[in-house]
Amino acid sequence: MKINQERIDPPDQNPGKEPIKKPSKKKASITNNKLENLKAVGMPSIPTPPEDIQFISIIGQVEGHTVSPPQKKATKYEHIIPLIVAAEQNPKINGIFVMLNTVGGDVEAGLALAEMINSVSKPTVSLVLGGGHSIGVPLATSSDYSYIVPTATMTIHPIRMTGLVIGVPQTFRYFQKMQERIVDFILRTSQIDRDTFMKLMYDTDEIANDVGTILVGDEAVKYGLINQVGGFNTALNKLKDMIKENLQEK
Repeated sequence: MKINQERIDPPDQNPGKEPIKKPSKKKASITNNKLENLKAVGMPSIPTPPEDIQFISIIGQVEGHTVSPPQKKATKYEHIIPLIVAAEQNPKINGIFVMLNTVGGDVEAGLALAEMINSVSKPTVSLVLGGGHSIGVPLATSSDYSYIVPTATMTIHPIRMTGLVIGVPQTFRYFQKMQERIVDFILRTSQIDRDTFMKLMYDTDEIANDVGTILVGDEAVKYGLINQVGGFNTALNKLKDMIKENLQEK
């Protein structure tokens, strides 16, 4: 004997409204990735910067031929060089923005980076945030246009000798030549004159246990070392204007 079985549908859970859409697998995956990032590093995902500008940050100590101690924050120059090369070669990159907060470091490595930035054919802008000390000075002046925030500082001083010195007269002449390379670069890439710069570098009134001068914000602009006082937005807008001019000329 057959029993007629009728299908009884459950009552409508959403009467008169659009059907409920389940989140797509792609969106769910993105959400899960963001949550994982938040758990792992304690911060949300960083937005992707504009693709036409290469942002480069040089922070802590500039690490060169010698590896810095693990407790020191350092920027490896072999990591920065490929970014500059890629920015120069990539047709989609129209400008380079360099952010500095450095205590200095390896002289030859810092000068090598400064020369590379200065020789790039695309517009470049630098911004000194916390500090641009020692070899950070030529790194700041290496760009086409430089900025410094009002509270940032820059220390100008002679290069220092560390480690074992063999053959004192010869070593002294070598350091003299190294110093001249740095001075010549800064004079070539800024508006400061030689006499003023040398006076600041060998001043004995600023630093208690050393010679040199500390410049704060607009003091660096007053001496012609930096072009203008300004923050991130001002510097970025300047770079965008330079990019537009460069593209129009082409």
